[in-house]
Amino acid sequence: MTLYPNLILDALKSVRYPGNGKSLAENNMIEDDIRIDGAKVSFSLIFDKPTDPFIRSVVRASEAAIATSISPDVEVNVSVKTRAAAAPAKPAVLPGVKNIIGVSSGKGGVGKSTVAANLAVALAAKGYKVGLLDADIFGPSMPKMFGVEDEQLYMVNKEGRDWIEPIERYGVKMLSIGFLVDKEKPVLWRGGMASNALKQLITDAWWGELDYFLIDMPPGTSDIHLTLVQTLPITGIVVVSTPQEVALADARKGIAMFTGEAVNVPILGLVENMAWFTPAQHPDERYYIFGEGGAVRLAEEQGVRLLAQIPLVMDIRSHADNGAPVALQLTGDPSMASPEAQAFGTLADNVVSAVEERNSTLPPTTKVNVSH
Repeated sequence: MTLYPNLILDALKSVRYPGNGKSLAENNMIEDDIRIDGAKVSFSLIFDKPTDPFIRSVVRASEAAIATSISPDVEVNVSVKTRAAAAPAKPAVLPGVKNIIGVSSGKGGVGKSTVAANLAVALAAKGYKVGLLDADIFGPSMPKMFGVEDEQLYMVNKEGRDWIEPIERYGVKMLSIGFLVDKEKPVLWRGGMASNALKQLITDAWWGELDYFLIDMPPGTSDIHLTLVQTLPITGIVVVSTPQEVALADARKGIAMFTGEAVNVPILGLVENMAWFTPAQHPDERYYIFGEGGAVRLAEEQGVRLLAQIPLVMDIRSHADNGAPVALQLTGDPSMASPEAQAFGTLADNVVSAVEERNSTLPPTTKVNVSH
């Protein structure tokens, strides 16, 4: 049996590309590299994309055509080439971050940002590497709470490219849209602009190695929440609510959004903020201004942890307004910290415990595919 290139080409004329029904020759898919060595034949087929769904079937059809038209004894070796190079794999988002935690609330005004700021500081005080993203696009408050409103953002060169460098304060790496807009003017952006700005703060910033990356989410349920779960594999959510029924009703909606089938992000637990009012002059007295134990009951109803009850104390507000969260007291001797600072220490311990339990019982989180 004598083989020659034209014999191979004639055999391949019967093979058609399923994508358009034309022959391999008509599609210019046969490379000019036919090699013959006795009964061995090798050649290449050219496809437009490395992801072409018909590659395997066309290769098998070519082998069958030669076996049928020439001889089943011919040993055929088909190589595949592509006109377009494979797209480089996208780098992982936040590759150095171990746990991503969203701090969420069903409605505004429940102290979510204050809880997020103090939780970040408390975790840092306990020796963890912490990052904090202020994702509350239309009401950024972290620059104020960390006393860095007038700081300028700079770029840092790492791994051959320029990155936004987060502001570091109290052991926490932090970024906020507040650094990029006039603090005296409202942010008048459509949802798409806000989402793109937020993605840039996540993917174009050098966050480095972190144990916990906290996200202060906007209140309610919105495009921003969908952007976050589509951009990041969120480990779990901390839900903040006051004890009053109006806040609890909205907290239920937030829990339902995250635990629904489309999103399916675990709830780490609830924080009952402003649980009671204690006058500074009477530290043993409690006045339940917003109702008593509402978030406690909601946690039981939803089958999730109650992570902490935070009292309504003027020091929490004043420290936040002065740019020094009350949880900073934990950086010294925690036993000497005020009861409200210790409450945030308890919150930090319980969040760490909840994350460890979640990671040991559930598979790693993946980004969510949610259609708007």
